[in-house]
Amino acid sequence: MLPPYYGNDRQLKLIGITYNQIESGVYAVILQEVDGERRIPIIIGFPEAQAIECRLQEIVPPRPLTHDLMADIMDRFGIRLELVEIYKLPNGVFGAHLNMTNGVEKHVVDSRSSDAIALAIRVGAPIVTTEEVLSEVGFVPDAKPAGRSRVAGKASKGGRPSRQSDFDSRTDDELAADMQAAAENENYELAARIKAELDRRKNISESPDSENP
Repeated sequence: MLPPYYGNDRQLKLIGITYNQIESGVYAVILQEVDGERRIPIIIGFPEAQAIECRLQEIVPPRPLTHDLMADIMDRFGIRLELVEIYKLPNGVFGAHLNMTNGVEKHVVDSRSSDAIALAIRVGAPIVTTEEVLSEVGFVPDAKPAGRSRVAGKASKGGRPSRQSDFDSRTDDELAADMQAAAENENYELAARIKAELDRRKNISESPDSENP
């Protein structure tokens, strides 16, 4: 539930990340309005995409990522992120305001939208934007902008899987070992994709419609 002093701002939920097949290393995080269909694509870089995807797929890296460190510092010093506000700059780039408090004082800190989202999903803070932003740049799924698709696989290193066909040829135990190795090598994109594949298999096996051997 949003704090009462944010009026008519529209709350957003994180849908996922897409990969731009035209421009290498460019990703977009997709936010959708709660209780609505409009979505906002925000272009982010590869490190930020990794940070968000690791959290979404519950990948635990051997060392804390930058946003994990920020969340830990905030927790230890009693600082709470109340709200993230996404806004749009005149040049089309998205920014964010971090509404923070230590229980006594409130401060608004300017941030890149990607960093704000990565931090918000770690501490459970709501993300909002204005109706004006949604009206200007929002789209519904049936009218998704061209040139983007779901996160596409990249060539793997060291013989680890990179495509769905690679996943299909490996057992759950082999994929679990691949995921651990990818995390240790800080290849969090691959680790996240393997985790998603393992979760998919688990959901299928637990489905009441699945056939028992």
